[in-house]
Amino acid sequence: MAWIDIGALEAVPVRGARVLKTDMGCVAVFRTGEAEVFATDNTCPHKGGPLAEGIVHGQRVTCPLHNWVLDLNSGEAVGEDARIATYPLRVEAGRILIDATELTRRSAA
Repeated sequence: MAWIDIGALEAVPVRGARVLKTDMGCVAVFRTGEAEVFATDNTCPHKGGPLAEGIVHGQRVTCPLHNWVLDLNSGEAVGEDARIATYPLRVEAGRILIDATELTRRSAA
């Protein structure tokens, strides 16, 4: 894996999210606990809602447009036959690192 630093853990509020803009589209970076972070596509598979603007609860996010719930671990939509991509993250010394290899495998948004 090729890890790149995308910012301070403190820049993402607990139970909140920030958007990481890439050449291939936006990635939502969620913080669910003190040092628990997840990264997924930012677009809901239902109607294209911006997931980073959704409500973070536990290890899930609810889309702000039509209330679809997505699991941040698997990317699966709860109760629906749909999923979003997830990306490996880790936290080191208060910094969030994302696997750049996985980002480059994304399809264009």
